[in-house]
Amino acid sequence: MRLDRFDLNLLVVLDVLLEERNVTRAAERLHIGQSATSAALARLRDYFEDALLVQVGRRMELTPLAHTLIGPVRETLNHARTTVGLKATFDPATVTRRFTVHASDYLVESLFAPVVRYLSTAAPGIRLDLRRPPKQVLEVFDRGNIDLLVIPEQYASSLQHPQSLLFTDDQVCLVCSESFKGKTALSMDDYLSLGHVAVRFGEDSSIAFEDWFLPRYGQQRRVECTVEYFGAVPHLLMGTQRVATLHRQIAMLMAKHFPLTCLDAPSSMQPLREYMVWPKFLDGDPCHQWLRAVIARHLSTSTEPPLDSV
Repeated sequence: MRLDRFDLNLLVVLDVLLEERNVTRAAERLHIGQSATSAALARLRDYFEDALLVQVGRRMELTPLAHTLIGPVRETLNHARTTVGLKATFDPATVTRRFTVHASDYLVESLFAPVVRYLSTAAPGIRLDLRRPPKQVLEVFDRGNIDLLVIPEQYASSLQHPQSLLFTDDQVCLVCSESFKGKTALSMDDYLSLGHVAVRFGEDSSIAFEDWFLPRYGQQRRVECTVEYFGAVPHLLMGTQRVATLHRQIAMLMAKHFPLTCLDAPSSMQPLREYMVWPKFLDGDPCHQWLRAVIARHLSTSTEPPLDSV
């Protein structure tokens, strides 16, 4: 198909070339020959009057123009894929879709497991590919590889995409029951003297909490261990004098299954605000809208309509 003398099929090739920066790997992903990929690159260079990819040593680098094309090309293709996938009517019972969803292991167990069970009967053709949040959230999200992301506010705020608050929760301290027998709360002196276990998202370990904590208390926590998923926290606390600062829902759940105790935080801690974020091009997609409503409804109070009324 052509638009203003441009073969739109070349956009697909350009998108992969901009990501791979390698003609051979791009050809493999596109399932076409290397010569065909090279020919497509030559046509793209002719159209844009720019080299787009240049050889630097053993690798190829993007030109300044190519860098500016990454976002617009990916967004154009995402909008096109969404448009051709739209139907006149949307029926959850018959639709066939696959969504890539990134969320913490805790949310997969507490939120998405019940949602997946619900989908098995209400929308058996909808499949969720559940993954942990990527380390480079902004970069991966902007590439269009994520259909839905559930992440704390401090990380969601950096994403210029539609988002909705899912829930708010306060922070408590989780400790080994035996090590803190008789304790109901921690003083700030106790809190600062103890070693901490922190759950991190992205490349910077627990940086969002530390940036909030330091200006208020003039001292950093002594983080002795960091981990990328919640499931490991209980094992890193048992039999130690360490403490983990977690939102109340997950801390109480862990305390039910492990010899751990929830203690009041020594002071008012930064509340957790968990957001659901999705790409702009999926904002008006009926199937995606329905899925977001199902997820949000699962977290609503028992006084609101049940899931099957969504």
